[in-house]
Amino acid sequence: MDDIYEKGLAVRREVLGAAYVDASIEAADDFMGAFQHCVTSWCWGYTWARPGLDLKTRSMLNLAMLTALNRSNELKLHTRGALTNGVTVDEIREILLHATSYCGIPAGLDAFKSVHSVLEAEGLTPVTDPVPAAQPAE
Repeated sequence: MDDIYEKGLAVRREVLGAAYVDASIEAADDFMGAFQHCVTSWCWGYTWARPGLDLKTRSMLNLAMLTALNRSNELKLHTRGALTNGVTVDEIREILLHATSYCGIPAGLDAFKSVHSVLEAEGLTPVTDPVPAAQPAE
C-alpha cells in the first residue's frame, strides 16, 4: 500500500473507529474496493492528515457541510467522529444552529434529528439550556 493510503487508514480508524473502518474495507467487493481505496487515500490520507487544521476543527466543518448537503447517514457517522475528536454536545448544537441559518430549516431539522438520534444512542444528555437568551452581536 502507498504511504498516503496508510496515513489515511490510520486517521480514519482514529476518528471513526477501527471496527467500523475495517468492516467497511473488508465488506468491499472489487467494485466498492476502488471507492474504499479512493476515500481512504484522498479524503483521509490527503485531506484529514494535513497539518493545517486539527481533527476537532475538521469534524466541526464536516458537521456543517453534511448539514448543508443533507447527508443524514454521513452526518450520523461524523457526529460519532466529532465526539471522538472532542467536539462537545453544546458545540454540536451551535454548529447545527449556525448551519440551519445558512442552509434552511428543512436541512437543519433533518440534521438535528439525525444528530439527536446519535446523542441518544450514545447516552449523552442534550444541553440543559436549549434556548438561551439572544446575545447581541459584538
